[in-house]
Amino acid sequence: MAKAEDAAKSGNKYGGERRWTKPSRRADSYAKERKARVHQHGQKEGKELTDYESGIRSGYLQCQSDHAGMFRYKKALEAGLSKEEAVKFSRERGTKLDKKS
Repeated sequence: MAKAEDAAKSGNKYGGERRWTKPSRRADSYAKERKARVHQHGQKEGKELTDYESGIRSGYLQCQSDHAGMFRYKKALEAGLSKEEAVKFSRERGTKLDKKS
């Protein structure tokens, strides 16, 4: 019953808040590895990334960057909200950004 109430409040039939709001440690690490073209963690540390491994990281990063929560987080920061307010806004569903004056 609580999920139904949350869904009604959020305007989304699935209810709840968005989970992902900014890049994870993995995404940050993958971006650095792709830029350097070298493994930076684990058994292969220091070895060059293969095309396959680079592609895996690229796909993961593309998926993360397409996420709506990240878009909303960046827009909130650009509008002058604090990081805490931007995180809160990025997790809300179906609301518009009220810019700070």
